[in-house]
Amino acid sequence: MDFLSGKIRNIYFRYLAAAFGSALITSIYSIVDMAMVGQYHGPDGSAALAVVAPVWNIIYSLGLLTGIGGSVIFSTIRGRKAGQERQSNEYFTASVTGAVILAALVWIAVIFFDRQLLLMFGAEENTLALAREYVLPIKAAVPLFLFNQMLAAYLRNDNDPALATGAVLAGGIFNIFGDYFFVFTCDMGAFGAGLATAIGSAITFVVMLVHFFKKKNTLAIVRIENLPGKLREIAVTGFSTFFIDVAMGILTILFNRQIVKYLGTNALAVYGVIVNISTFAQCCAYSIGQAAQPVISTNFGAGKGNRIRETLKYALGTAGFFAVVWTGLSLGIPNVFIRIFMTPTADVLEIAPAIFRCYGISFILLPFNIFSTYYFQALLKPKAAFIVSVARGLVISGILIYLLPVAVGADAIWFAMPLTEAIVVVYVVIMMVKYTKELDHRQKAA
Repeated sequence: MDFLSGKIRNIYFRYLAAAFGSALITSIYSIVDMAMVGQYHGPDGSAALAVVAPVWNIIYSLGLLTGIGGSVIFSTIRGRKAGQERQSNEYFTASVTGAVILAALVWIAVIFFDRQLLLMFGAEENTLALAREYVLPIKAAVPLFLFNQMLAAYLRNDNDPALATGAVLAGGIFNIFGDYFFVFTCDMGAFGAGLATAIGSAITFVVMLVHFFKKKNTLAIVRIENLPGKLREIAVTGFSTFFIDVAMGILTILFNRQIVKYLGTNALAVYGVIVNISTFAQCCAYSIGQAAQPVISTNFGAGKGNRIRETLKYALGTAGFFAVVWTGLSLGIPNVFIRIFMTPTADVLEIAPAIFRCYGISFILLPFNIFSTYYFQALLKPKAAFIVSVARGLVISGILIYLLPVAVGADAIWFAMPLTEAIVVVYVVIMMVKYTKELDHRQKAA
């Protein structure tokens, strides 16, 4: 599809379907693992995978850093002037180089320091063994998770969103059935869930490589001029998307520690389920940004502000839809989620509804705030994207997670994220209006 002259509605919803499918299956990896391990091991299994969640956040976020950061610049260059394939491919090559370096560092950390990492992320004696059992087979596939995120971003920007989705779908389907087979049929428990996830990631990676054998492929490894400078540009542009995901891991650590301190293991098990639902809601928000970003970036490079506004209209409507869905589900059927992810005790079922209904209010604004970072990145406004991601992902949220239990009471911790999203949205609206108005000055004749 032609980003510069095709019908925006058709392009956006085609890309949304592909991005949503990809995000859906990506979130299913952790959701199915949590459900299977929770059913097999009970609340301790759910709590163990809540401890592992930050590991996923770090790996995925590094893939987004190189993938989104590079592909935004890649599409902007191609929108400015036709025939810029070599220059844009320098950024693809730099992204691949950066992904290799980061994957190596993370691989070393997970292989040799998994115990220390899991303890830092909130593991205790009753959850550490299960968490390490789950991580053991994943150690073999750590780089693939990072490469898959990076490649998916470039495939969407190189007009092949369907393959990106198909690749993730192939790995995800294997993971779903593999989880059941390894966990229950083979009686492997947490180790089996990790094994299925590792194999699923390898399947996804192999399918994505098919793109490079297609005639439509324009991605290529080329010689790079000023690699350090291009890596810096990619890092600056992609940092906000990176931090949104890694911040979820940071917040999980903070929540884990505060919940254990003030509320106990049952509350931690409930939070483990919330982490997965929040991941699902967040992935839906990612799909909006990932669908809109290639269109916005290319048209920004070409100075076509009217097409950017039209894309924004569809993106905001989609964000509103997801906000209603996830808020409604969280408020309406909290114990259904609990039963999906574990075999709950009576105590867990008693406390879960109140926790879900407090935390779930945050889903009203979450899709809008997350999409805003993609929007700011696509307009090459990394400072605004940085402020949003750091404020909601660490500064405001972190302060509230520590302050509320002390100032108001232990249960007030569940309001930390709703309050964070409400504060951040004020800045988001102001900056989004400002930068959208500035598009008039860039408008060019199509």
